[in-house]
Amino acid sequence: MLDVGFGRYALREETELTDQRALSRRHLLTLSAVASAGAVLAPGVAQAQKKLPQVPRRMLGKTKQTVPILLVGGGMGFKGMDRRIELALQYGANYIDTARKYAGGTSERDAGSTLRKLGARDKTWITSKTEKWSAKGFAQDVAISLDTMKVKSIDLYFLHQLDEVAPLDDKELLQTVERLKKEGKIKFFGFSCHHGNVPELLHAAAQRSMVDAVMFRYNFRQYGDKELNRAIDAAHKANVGLIAMKTQGAEAGFRDAWTKFEQTGKWNKYQSVLKAVWEDTRITAAVSHMTDLTQLRENIGAAVDRQKLGQLERDALRRYAEVTRPYACHGCDHLCGSAIDAPVSVSRTLRSLTYHDAYGDPSKARRVFAEQPAAARRLEGVDFSRAAAACPHGVDIPALMQRAARVLV
Repeated sequence: MLDVGFGRYALREETELTDQRALSRRHLLTLSAVASAGAVLAPGVAQAQKKLPQVPRRMLGKTKQTVPILLVGGGMGFKGMDRRIELALQYGANYIDTARKYAGGTSERDAGSTLRKLGARDKTWITSKTEKWSAKGFAQDVAISLDTMKVKSIDLYFLHQLDEVAPLDDKELLQTVERLKKEGKIKFFGFSCHHGNVPELLHAAAQRSMVDAVMFRYNFRQYGDKELNRAIDAAHKANVGLIAMKTQGAEAGFRDAWTKFEQTGKWNKYQSVLKAVWEDTRITAAVSHMTDLTQLRENIGAAVDRQKLGQLERDALRRYAEVTRPYACHGCDHLCGSAIDAPVSVSRTLRSLTYHDAYGDPSKARRVFAEQPAAARRLEGVDFSRAAAACPHGVDIPALMQRAARVLV
């Protein structure tokens, strides 16, 4: 195996020929279109799985359970009897990731409703999350999640958007987690994190036996990050299940098209990024919110096709990462925040702007921005020049915050 990747482990190219049984992307998408033609599959999901290629699976750390490498994200909500879930299950992507707050609670509700209608709950892994990090809050939200989804047990329950280690040492919380496990209400426990202290939290997970899995921000701009790689190594060695999120590394305010960097017609940007993550064997899976059936089919196509990324695609990702670096916030508020003479969060504001610019969802962008305290939303007149100087990634904070003030307020 020849290491030609971004970082120490990220991308390795095998010298042997690709398995001849691998499906071409075009062939897979044709099958997908046929499978999704009807309103509901008459023979059911199980029958479809016998005829269609299945997304590969990996062991999720100490859970000792296998999960698909492509997870279905519910961050922007599901819709009633959601066809995306049905199609994902047909190809073996039977892992639904949701949270109490996603889409105002409708994400959990509609995910549960869809699984009941398909009769697929027992064959589907469900992860949900809470932003309440206290013992009482955690237990309350587990109960609400169970009732909202109409299920008896949740496979994995996370502390959501964790940005400090302290809750992982809260004895009352950990006792509550153990109790809920014994009662069968949750099977496994962990946390999600995407702020600037991801390496610190991954090391913390490695040192705490109660953490079964972690979902963390990991994208193509970070593959060579030595500190992050050491933290991933530690968590992987401790058998913590690792799930990559925010893999697309979306930017705010960037207008140039990916096609200026793409050199082949084999994979688009979204597929290339996922395949790059999957080639890191320390990572069990990548979670992706797929807004429509087309995106879902493309991601499934990338997952089941065994062909590795070529050098042209890897070079394209490198160039794209460098050009877009000034537009992508890494979430390290602890570095730039102290340089701002106002109670403003750069990372939370730019996260909202990313929903507006990259995801084309202005309503969610404004909703997420509005969740901040009023003082944090007052951007006009704030001097961000020192914050830009403190940013180690060269993000043009003043320009992006000015844009946020125009489109989010």
